[in-house]
Amino acid sequence: MGPQNSATRVGPSLILIDSDILIDVSRGVPEAVESLRRIIDEDEPAISVITQMELIVGSRNHRELRSLEAFLHRFRVFKLSEPISDLALDLLRRFRLTHGLLLPDSLIAASALIHEIPFVSKNAKHFRFIEKLTLLPYPF
Repeated sequence: MGPQNSATRVGPSLILIDSDILIDVSRGVPEAVESLRRIIDEDEPAISVITQMELIVGSRNHRELRSLEAFLHRFRVFKLSEPISDLALDLLRRFRLTHGLLLPDSLIAASALIHEIPFVSKNAKHFRFIEKLTLLPYPF
């Protein structure tokens, strides 16, 4: 079962997935593959456009890029908006120097916060200091 109790669920929930998990899926890492399968089976997977961009940058040739684009069709992609940008900027002001928050991570976390959806990352330590961000355990 996914991260929520099925007795209280009305339907699938959106879950924002971090780039690191999808990179591991592309490498065939069993925990990542199984976690993504569970999300797809029980919930609705989503990514930030930042994750989409990071994955495109990792493509080594046109064949990989076409394969990636086909793979990403199953995800809801959250584009950047003014509220996401404003919140990401605030997160960077608050956490860049104290916790080393990076620009892509601030935008991805802001997407989860603005859309009020849970977020799953292999590197929870990059995000656990952000209050009100619902981090799901990984793997699940």
